[in-house]
Amino acid sequence: MGSLWGYRGSLWGLRASRVLLVGLRGLGAEVAKNLILAGVKGLTMMDHQQVSPEDTRAQFLVPAGSVGRNRAEASLERAQNLNPMVDVKADPENVESKPEAFFTQFDAVCVTGCSRDAMMRIDHICHQNGIKFFAGDVFGYHGYTFADLGEHDFVEEKTKVTKANNPTVDDGPGAKRAKVDPNETTMVKKRIHFCPLKDALNLDWNNEQIQAAMKRTSPDFFLLQAWGGVSIWGRALYWGDGGQYWGAGQH
Repeated sequence: MGSLWGYRGSLWGLRASRVLLVGLRGLGAEVAKNLILAGVKGLTMMDHQQVSPEDTRAQFLVPAGSVGRNRAEASLERAQNLNPMVDVKADPENVESKPEAFFTQFDAVCVTGCSRDAMMRIDHICHQNGIKFFAGDVFGYHGYTFADLGEHDFVEEKTKVTKANNPTVDDGPGAKRAKVDPNETTMVKKRIHFCPLKDALNLDWNNEQIQAAMKRTSPDFFLLQAWGGVSIWGRALYWGDGGQYWGAGQH
């Protein structure tokens, strides 16, 4: 029952969310499709660029005859048709021209194809105002994702482990006498602290804890930094019992 209500709570939260999506190329179109089909309350698609011939082959929301039109506006009709219950809007302006107050109307902001400076500015605004922030991009066979969810509380269901009744000498150590009942579970509350993108990019790699985390970090993290992006490829830099995450998308 706990899992059912946890799922329902997440679903209700999703249906009440207003999301800003920046960048309507291939990745942005895929994100838009998933959000609309999931049933968010509202989605604002923002892109100041025009549709290119390449977009008509890699971006399924723009019709073939849309070359030269604004990318967000050209994507609106097909996006809305995916789910008429979602309020889908198009904004043809440059996200870098938007003031801080603009972002506070949203519950979550997803940016794709943005510069590092733009991502850090938007994430700073989101972090200060308790807005969920996601960023990502794709470069051929490489890509990255970053999430700053502030303080994220969640409940994890775990199989309950109980001690055996009337253990004997032959039962072995106490740890081996523990019984696991797959039909009996317990709910464990957890909290993850996400850091801003700026902090993730300014890590001190001489720190011993971070050096240990490097063993679990993809080399693509450094490759994409050289390209002007940031990637942890779904691997958070994590340590400590407190669940501290330094920059990170999770899968």
